[in-house]
Amino acid sequence: MNKITLTASVLALACCTSIINAQNNSMSFFITSVGSGNGANLGGLDGADAHCAALATAAGAGGKTWHAYLSTQGAGGVNARDRIGTGPWFNAKGVQIAANVAELHSEAALTGKENSLTEAGNMVNGRGDEPNQHDMLTGSQADGTAFTDGADHTCNNWTSSSEGAAAVGHFDRQGGGANPTSWNSAHASRSCSQEDLIATGGNGYFYCFATN
Repeated sequence: MNKITLTASVLALACCTSIINAQNNSMSFFITSVGSGNGANLGGLDGADAHCAALATAAGAGGKTWHAYLSTQGAGGVNARDRIGTGPWFNAKGVQIAANVAELHSEAALTGKENSLTEAGNMVNGRGDEPNQHDMLTGSQADGTAFTDGADHTCNNWTSSSEGAAAVGHFDRQGGGANPTSWNSAHASRSCSQEDLIATGGNGYFYCFATN
């Protein structure tokens, strides 16, 4: 009897482990569970991408090319939407967020508090939670493109932790700002410092996507 019970337990554990590994292997979208700790200074795009890759690897989703959903401005500027692959993208629990870039930037995308999870599959604090951390650094307009008005929307292309500002989205798709329900372009941050990001409902988090 004990042998049968033990065998059943081992099989159940193996089954659960296989499911978890399958979910991690399919994950191609997450919110960073931690930021840089230095405000919006992420070490540029290279630093942000490396942060995405490190978190994904620690969660068992290495072996992919991970890019931060961030735009940059000025000479050589890039659009966030152009650096995340073509989709589809799945969260840590295997839920498809969007099939392609067009759907991701439409109302059909399954972004929101329930589906925009960290690399570990955890929910992030949103509006109504304490503390509220729903602001996501993006530097992007609602269609995923960079701003071209000459103002700083990327904290000096993700190298400033003091002066400047960053466009942020609300992962829970609620709150204040010009576009409160936008997951990627709700309003501008107060500045680029860690203190100001926290004070206005953020913590320096951002989105990561697997490009392959």
